Amino acid sequence: MRRIDALGIGFGVFVAGGIIYLVFQTVGLDGVSAGIWTQTLLVAGLIGWSITYLLRVVTKNMTYNQQLKDYEDAVLQKRLEEMSPEELAKLQEEIEREKQS
Repeated sequence: MRRIDALGIGFGVFVAGGIIYLVFQTVGLDGVSAGIWTQTLLVAGLIGWSITYLLRVVTKNMTYNQQLKDYEDAVLQKRLEEMSPEELAKLQEEIEREKQS
């Protein structure tokens, strides 16, 4: 995520908080109650976002981890393509020996 994206998201949350506050006041809540309920919703949203982030970290379903896995797979595939048939046979024998032991 770029810095401008983070700033845009922060500004969007700020504006959303103001809009929610105005909606609560329009519905009939006084200023203090509208502010409390707006803060409650914003904090609940922050906690919800944090939980989804932590779940992605625990399950390793993050962009960096996926890019690293794709890179490693591509490097291994390229190495396999560059191996001669004799080297492939030798590698296959080593794998078979490891499976048996």
